[in-house]
Amino acid sequence: MSDPTMTRDLPPFAVIIPAWNEAPTVAAVVRTALDQGAAEVVVVDDASTDQTIEEALQAGATVLPLRINLGAWGATQAGFRHALKAGYSLALSMDADGQHRAEDMAQVLDPVAKGTAEVCIGSCPQRGSRLRHLAWTIFRAVTGLGVADLTSGFRAYSQRAMSLLLHPMAHNFHHQDMGALLMLSRFGLRVVEAPVTMELRACGKSRVFSSWFVVALYMTTTLLLCCSKRGQAVNVQFLEEPRP
Repeated sequence: MSDPTMTRDLPPFAVIIPAWNEAPTVAAVVRTALDQGAAEVVVVDDASTDQTIEEALQAGATVLPLRINLGAWGATQAGFRHALKAGYSLALSMDADGQHRAEDMAQVLDPVAKGTAEVCIGSCPQRGSRLRHLAWTIFRAVTGLGVADLTSGFRAYSQRAMSLLLHPMAHNFHHQDMGALLMLSRFGLRVVEAPVTMELRACGKSRVFSSWFVVALYMTTTLLLCCSKRGQAVNVQFLEEPRP
């Protein structure tokens, strides 16, 4: 395990964990994130029907319970709002299922904390099934994005990146991967990747790549998004203005 002082040398940061029925694993994820120096761990409960909230609270997390299921991206945005309201200039999103290792947090946070990037992706492109790699190949060809791991939810965000990704233009994304990356590219924000190791899910399965039908639906909607958003101009100053 890495030295937690590596993250404690960084500015105070929040860890945002969107969670939907992750009671078996969420407590361990919260504890390891706190042990590795997170100032606050925010579990955004996406209308779970199990004991996710209770497990997260007992482990020391701040829990934001959503009344309706918003999906992983909507839950992540709720975490952004909390982090910005609490005054954090740095936040890290990670999964509740134990795939993302807390000991890798420092290397994902470091480029954003140093100001060399607005977003850093914890990248493990060798993971996943043939379905996932097929989807990545198609998405890279369509979008021109030079990102190796397009669907990793292990990401560090600057205050500016979080603010921009809370704009109404970002509210209709179903997943944080392609939509968020396309917006960041259009805004001209620098995105980098840091190599990490990802564990196998302790239980459950991916909501995105769970079957051929789900993959086909995901790819269709994401390709439509890519084609509609690619190359459009954006007024960044306008997007960053406070909204009533």
